[in-house]
Amino acid sequence: MTPNLQIPLEDELGDVLEKAMSCAGLTPETLSERSGVPVSGIRDAVDYRPELGPAECGRLAAALGLNEVGLCALASGKYPLPDSEGLPFPLWPLRVPHGIGVVNAYIVGGEDGRGLLFDTGPGAGALESVWPPSVRTIDAVFVTHVETEHAGGLRLAMEQLGVSEAFIPSGADVPPAKPMGEGETFSAGSLRVTAFRTPGHCAMHNCYHVRSAAVPNARSLLVSGDLIFAGSAGGPYHCQRQLRAHLRRVLAAVPPDTVVAPGHGPMTTAGNELRFNPFVS
Repeated sequence: MTPNLQIPLEDELGDVLEKAMSCAGLTPETLSERSGVPVSGIRDAVDYRPELGPAECGRLAAALGLNEVGLCALASGKYPLPDSEGLPFPLWPLRVPHGIGVVNAYIVGGEDGRGLLFDTGPGAGALESVWPPSVRTIDAVFVTHVETEHAGGLRLAMEQLGVSEAFIPSGADVPPAKPMGEGETFSAGSLRVTAFRTPGHCAMHNCYHVRSAAVPNARSLLVSGDLIFAGSAGGPYHCQRQLRAHLRRVLAAVPPDTVVAPGHGPMTTAGNELRFNPFVS
């Protein structure tokens, strides 16, 4: 497993400002008027040349309805990333190149070389180069949302892995996968997977909460797709209000030490994002 601290954040300060301006319907000029921060500084931050100090970040956070502490941490390059160790089951993050970026899929391990696969990347072939040899059987596949970079390899992966069960958000249509709605649970050995319905980034999106029935008080895992990133959130292409509401709802619904495994970037924890994520205000 690649150490979490070696994986760059998916979004920098400029990405967060750009998403927040889009949500608020603001331009750099109108944000400058509201915040008193020079428009040149806002444009430089969006162009990945940030030189904004804490006072300016505070005014931007107030104008955009963002978490000031988290925004300042991003601006200083010191956004906290907690440890993701101590899960009661093996976890393999599969970091797959896609375009100019990287997309994450995950395997959660059960007993005797079996596991559950979360998202399939842009194609089944992309998973082959990062597949852990100790995982020989996949009992089920869970897709957070059906964008190509997260689910493009679903059908071929099912064929190659011999998987008969796959689950997608309710309302999506990708045969032979089955819809999985809010609160529905799938069991495989000692693993329990419960779905959260979380539209916002897109109209049909799920997060999946994974727990061990064998160790009921142990740390759990939240596979968050493009709802939650460490220090940011997915683009609100469907509905920014729903995205921010579900982001806070899901983070508050799981224990604070729950490991959050996002669709892009490093892992984090639910408690860390409740405290620092700029979009949780």
